[in-house]
Amino acid sequence: MPETAQRELTFAQAVNEALAEEMRRDARVCILGEDVAEAGTPFKVLSGLVQEFGVSRVIDTPISEAGFTGVGVGAAMTGMRPVIDIMFGDFLTLTMDQMVNQAAKVHYMSGGKWKVPMVLRTTLGASRRSAAQHSQSLHAWFSHVPGLKVVMPSTPYDAKGLLKSAIRDENPVVFFEDKMMYKLKGPVPAEDYTIPFGVADIKREGDDITLVATSSMVQVALEAAVLLESIGISAEVIDPRTMWPLDEKTLIASVQKTSRAIVIDEGYERYGITAEISSVIAEGAFFDLEAPVKRMGAMHVPIPFSPPLEDATVPTGQTLFAAAKKLCGKN
Repeated sequence: MPETAQRELTFAQAVNEALAEEMRRDARVCILGEDVAEAGTPFKVLSGLVQEFGVSRVIDTPISEAGFTGVGVGAAMTGMRPVIDIMFGDFLTLTMDQMVNQAAKVHYMSGGKWKVPMVLRTTLGASRRSAAQHSQSLHAWFSHVPGLKVVMPSTPYDAKGLLKSAIRDENPVVFFEDKMMYKLKGPVPAEDYTIPFGVADIKREGDDITLVATSSMVQVALEAAVLLESIGISAEVIDPRTMWPLDEKTLIASVQKTSRAIVIDEGYERYGITAEISSVIAEGAFFDLEAPVKRMGAMHVPIPFSPPLEDATVPTGQTLFAAAKKLCGKN
């Protein structure tokens, strides 16, 4: 990150500022979703935008995710740059036809004559006590589909820079924000900047083991890295930032250096992001590995409402520390 960054913003403030700046820069940018105007979303991330840009650009929609996502696809095809707000990531199930069969395929099926420059913003993450229908992390579904780009910021700096890139992109982008990170603070430059897709960020350098982490799991990995340092293990923490495009080169180069890797993601472990990234590492750094690549994701159960049970379903700094310690042969 540039040394010019002095001020601190929360993750939510960084998202809000990115949207405001892009709406000022480009009159085609608009926001559609449930409770996005007066309420500013249930998480208050969009507070103040309707006061500046009005109800013609910050639009409260009926409770029909399929309907207003479809409106967004059509608006993008006809020249607008809509940002579609899906309140909880679990509700993405209602948008699948519009995103998977329409937005992702229009450019290809029209021979390049049509494009869908839209952003689908939504949340992920457990540990908020929101129960099974409001706590899932379903980003692997969209990463599986050709034609969609998938973004998962882990810091306020990344959130702002990646969201601005998403809004300016000519393709449909699915932008996941962990709802437990909205109060996370970090330095964010005041000047305009963007972060390119497909460029991983090394959050912490190390020599003994690579921890590849996504979204909120980056903070978990950094916590584990501090614990590992106390017992003489140097952990490198890498944040891919975008699931697609994926910066395979940086991931492989890190593991070629460290010879061990754990991939941490809050989505379900089975058939998930951890499997894909582990495969990339296993294929690209096979002859450098001193141990099998380990995966850590959410348990294969519905996310419980019970606080102690919910906390047990996702990786933590302590569980990651124990796994890394074992992988490095320090039982």
